Parts: sequence; structure tokens; C-alpha cells
Amino acid sequence: MEAAVLAESFQSRVVNLISDAPCGDFRRSAYLLAALTNGLPSGCVVAAVVDPGVGGLRDPLIVEADGRTFIGPDNGLLSRVVAQARDVQVARIDWRPERLSSSFHGRDLFAPVAGILSRGQGVDRSPLHKGGIEGADWPVEIGEVVYVDHFGNAMTGMSAASADSTRLLLVNDQPIAYAETFSAVPKGQSFWYPNSCGLVEVAVNQGRAADVLGLEVGHPVAWA
Repeated sequence: MEAAVLAESFQSRVVNLISDAPCGDFRRSAYLLAALTNGLPSGCVVAAVVDPGVGGLRDPLIVEADGRTFIGPDNGLLSRVVAQARDVQVARIDWRPERLSSSFHGRDLFAPVAGILSRGQGVDRSPLHKGGIEGADWPVEIGEVVYVDHFGNAMTGMSAASADSTRLLLVNDQPIAYAETFSAVPKGQSFWYPNSCGLVEVAVNQGRAADVLGLEVGHPVAWA
């Protein structure tokens, strides 16, 4: 995909935000994507692909959201970006490349569109109503683990902005208290905290929360 972007726009600077989003899980990846891209500067073009329906009937989308452009499948993956944006426009991508495989639209469609847009050119598109895309009716946040990182920390789909630091987070019926930093709790102790992406995250100081608490993507969490 990076090579396909550069083939259209060799001067582009490609940054890989994440390459291990939950496999085939566009719903939980939608909450992760919105959090990861929230701090990107205006003018960025984001190609996002978690697409088990590749080659099927789902549409390819362009989303203009608060000065940033997102390209991806209409399967709900871009819905949280759309929901959180103050200024947003949605369109179906009508442009098609000369070569379009049935199994790798990330390389053959989404990445080339990202490259074309990044060099300041446009592609054929048809406007859509933002309320009509897949995932438009999904909740603002979800009480589930949406990502487990290399260190075993478990990122949830719950917004940290609305989290009360006096509350306990229930994980496998075990109450987990808030801490501002890892060093605020003893080695081996579990805690929750607002992570750098603005989501509630579960961690263990100098340990792996995923192993200690038995967490994986999709695991439910809730406020006590």
C-alpha cells in the first residue's frame, strides 16, 4: 500500500500509524481509528483498510473531516471519524484504476486514491449523506477492548474525556482503580488511565495487563 501511494505521489511522506488493527474487525477498529487520527494536522490524507468485504457490494468512501481526508470502505470503519467531526463531507469514490483485483483494494484502490489526493488532484466521486453510511447508528463509545499493544496494555473503546477518576473499572468482575501514571502504583498492580489517544486503557505497572487480567480484543469492560 505504501508503494502504491508513492507510485502516485513520490514526494509524499508516508507514516504507518498502525499495521496490526484487529484483524477483520472493522467495528472495533473504527473506534481505534478515530482515536489514533484525532491529533493529526489539517491536510493529512489517511488510507484506512480493515475490509473483510473486499470485492463485495460495499462502497469505497472519501470522508473530508475537519480538514483531514480519509479513504476506506463503507463498512463502518470510517463512521466514528464522521461522527466526531464538526465539519464533514462524505462521498462515494467513483474512480477506478486500470487494474483492480478482487482481493486487495487497499493496494489497488484506496492507496492510489490517497496518493492522487495528496498531490492535490481529485478523483471522481458522488456525494453521500453522512447518516446513510454503515455504522452511523453505532454508539459514541463501547465498553470493550479494541486493541492490545506490544506491551500487553488493553485499549478500550471508552472515552477518557467522560471518565470519572473516582470510579472503578470492572474487568472480569475485578475492580480496577484509576492511576495517572504507571509509577503511581506498585510493580505488578493493575490500573486504568486516560491514554494518549483519549481512550480508557487498562495496564499493569511493569507487567502485561492482557496476561494478568486475561484480556483480548472484544473483551467487555464496564464501570462499577
